[in-house]
Amino acid sequence: MTDPNVPPPEDRRPEVVHHTTINNPPERRGGGSWVAFLVGGLIVVLVIIVVFMLSNGRVDTPNPTDVDIDVDVPTPTLPQAPELPDLPNPPPVEPPTLPEPGPAPAE
Repeated sequence: MTDPNVPPPEDRRPEVVHHTTINNPPERRGGGSWVAFLVGGLIVVLVIIVVFMLSNGRVDTPNPTDVDIDVDVPTPTLPQAPELPDLPNPPPVEPPTLPEPGPAPAE
């Protein structure tokens, strides 16, 4: 058995090539999300103010209407489907038979 602490001879040593890849992501700029939130909130507030001003502070409710409709519609009669003719009797069919197994193999 060989000693694992002894390096192999130079003629059997494989050539080792090391590759290193360094990825430097760009710096994160985290200042834009609060601006979008602020602009969205201002738009919602402006829409509420415009709706309130156009309605003059009041909400109109429609007048109730009382409608009584009496319609007599006769029940339509549906056409009857034609009767199907009697089917012929199928010819008799014998069930399939399985072949007999051959002799048992010799051991």
